[in-house]
Amino acid sequence: MDSPDAPRCEPTTVLLREQVLREFLAAAVEKYQLITSRTPLPCFALLLGSAHDSTFAVERIAFGRNARTEDPAARAEFAASIIPRFGTAYENETRGWWVNSRDLLRISREAEADGLELLGSIHLHPDWHRIGPPSERQPVLSDHPTPMDQHTFGLTSWPVNLICYLERRGAAMYHSLAAWAPPSGPDDQCSRIPLLVTADPAMER
Repeated sequence: MDSPDAPRCEPTTVLLREQVLREFLAAAVEKYQLITSRTPLPCFALLLGSAHDSTFAVERIAFGRNARTEDPAARAEFAASIIPRFGTAYENETRGWWVNSRDLLRISREAEADGLELLGSIHLHPDWHRIGPPSERQPVLSDHPTPMDQHTFGLTSWPVNLICYLERRGAAMYHSLAAWAPPSGPDDQCSRIPLLVTADPAMER
């Protein structure tokens, strides 16, 4: 048991601007409309902001290209490591994402010039278990990391990783959002981080 006089560490918290979430959701819904049972198109962006003590404040996002669609090295890595480890579903080149290295460098430099840090990433989980082919309807997706997410978050070691789950019910779209810290070791799991989204100004009146 800790001593009453021992210093207490505040839990890490992610603060996300409402307008940042709206911007990502707009892009995610647009991408979702293009998804077919053969093309689980990704939507991902980098999180830019600041870190103070135990708080990560996300101020904006920046979209980048998927390295897998154009980088031979990324394709070779998927063939050699990802597909044997995570399954033949990843033979589909529209599945899985790695941000283009040139985009990553450009976005990092632009963020630094504006006094911001690269905090991590946000990406879309569509309801693939409902709209994908019958052979790929397991596992059920949500705002929790998949094994592939765990692997990617561990490789990048970015402190903040947001997963946005998107589902269509009738004519309406619904979403949930969760923040995750990368696993601390190869046999560990991602840990959930408390997430707070700023209120819409109209709600503050």
